[in-house]
Amino acid sequence: MAELTYRDAVSRAIAQEMRRDDSVVFLGEDIGAAGGVFKATVGLLEEFGPRRVRDTPISEQAILGAAMGAAMTGLRPIAEIMFSDFFAVCWDIVANEIAKSRYMTNGQVSFPLVIRSGNGGGLRFGAQHSQAVENWAMAVPGLKVVAPSNPADLIGLFAAAVRDPDPVLFFEAKSLYPVKGEVPDGEIVEELGKAKVVRDGGDVTIVALASMVPRAVAAATELSRDHGIEAGVVDLRSLVPLDVTTVLGELAKTGRLFTVEENPRLCGWGAELVSILAEDGFTSLDGPLVRITTPHVPLPAADALEDAALPSVARIVETVLKNTD
Repeated sequence: MAELTYRDAVSRAIAQEMRRDDSVVFLGEDIGAAGGVFKATVGLLEEFGPRRVRDTPISEQAILGAAMGAAMTGLRPIAEIMFSDFFAVCWDIVANEIAKSRYMTNGQVSFPLVIRSGNGGGLRFGAQHSQAVENWAMAVPGLKVVAPSNPADLIGLFAAAVRDPDPVLFFEAKSLYPVKGEVPDGEIVEELGKAKVVRDGGDVTIVALASMVPRAVAAATELSRDHGIEAGVVDLRSLVPLDVTTVLGELAKTGRLFTVEENPRLCGWGAELVSILAEDGFTSLDGPLVRITTPHVPLPAADALEDAALPSVARIVETVLKNTD
């Protein structure tokens, strides 16, 4: 067992899969010689060489076009889009080509590729470099969508993504890169589409994703310590596939459920989840399904304004108290 940062877990995850399978290649802007803009890919060029770790021009369309072609011809590419905001530049390739071509060829061509990207706010990068866009990806049929909250899950879920026959968008929370966590030795492989209950509680259920999971756990600890409310916390880990079964099981225990979402409120992933729960878990409800989100505004760069926009521990606690008898 070792303690790794979320940042270091990225390079370990990629290296694990590149050592295992020679068909895995890695391409993106500044991923090689520079070790990545977030220093999350340090050492990969030195170990695997320039044939398998390729620095590209500053062109998201070129990166994903090359990755798509590589996947079609038998490789398993990992492509980096530096900031998830930049998916807007190459969304046609993602949504109209990569996501649909396996279906349109009746499975004659497959696309086993992973597109990884730094996602979300908290680092004062401003409205064009701080968006949480996992809800964009969730809305496109044909894509799998993963967003880990800790280093061990990052490695295991990344392995599952690389080995999957379908395209996976893998969102790494930028604000979590320096966060440390215990990581088992040896190969780690998880299963896509399996949520994890990271804290048990019988009074309310809090469902969170990626950077919001540590905040949800901290809020649950405060609710227990200061208010006698035991909150269970579910880490969704992936949005597609979406593990509704685990969430329904936790809702059945508590009767009250809150989502904590970094994405803007309108059409966020929590809206889809609570609509499913309202249909399939209605008889379990003892109160309204409540969403705690970022408002539907461009994310500010100013410290105080960004902090006010993103769901905080204090806001989670306040909202739970307000909606709990």
